[in-house]
Amino acid sequence: MQDIIQLDSIYKIYEMGEIAFTALNNVSLSIKKGEFVSIMGASGSGKSTLMNILGCLDLPTKGRYFFEGVDVSRFSKNELAEIRNKKLGFVFQSFNLLGRTTVLENIELPLIYAKKLTKSSEHKIYETIRILGLEGLHKNYPSQLSGGQQQRVAIARAIINSPSLLLADEPTGNLDSATSKEVMNVLCKLNSEMNLTIVLVTHEEDIAGYTRRMIMLKDGKVLRDSETHPVLSVSSMTSM
Repeated sequence: MQDIIQLDSIYKIYEMGEIAFTALNNVSLSIKKGEFVSIMGASGSGKSTLMNILGCLDLPTKGRYFFEGVDVSRFSKNELAEIRNKKLGFVFQSFNLLGRTTVLENIELPLIYAKKLTKSSEHKIYETIRILGLEGLHKNYPSQLSGGQQQRVAIARAIINSPSLLLADEPTGNLDSATSKEVMNVLCKLNSEMNLTIVLVTHEEDIAGYTRRMIMLKDGKVLRDSETHPVLSVSSMTSM
């Protein structure tokens, strides 16, 4: 299967006066289309820096990053923004929903930014709402939703543009264990049924256990890269 991500000897070095801090140190890895991968590590391990580079929010100091076969490691800010808008979806710990807009309006935002919001996109929006289990809530505001519902709205917004890659940064960080399980089940379903490539950053091993592969970082290096045994089977997802 084709690689969607390929990192070749990636370094990220931050210079603060005469002090240089190496956040990523010779990181090489590849991720294939349709994989569900978790990135783990303690605070300061480099996982957030790696996520920023994968999400085209930052560039490596050295090394090459190929996204869908294209070397984006020296792209301009405008070129990176175009990749983010057209190819990537983001889900964050804090949901980042607009409080004064409805569920429907929040989900529509990426289509508006990409100038893709048309009458024909209405079916896609409501189908996404259905897939995420948000039927009947489209007129509600974020303050009227539970934490799990807000995160599902954030996921719906992230996938409405049919991204090649979904990046989830601590998506369960603000949720209790039961709601975390609910959100992870949704991500598993999207990966299994839509073949959506997902890269998830977490510091919780039980959350990483939902993914099919775990990359462990330490001091900016890949300490371990191994297959996992997901806690949720495909058969159990069909009952969702």
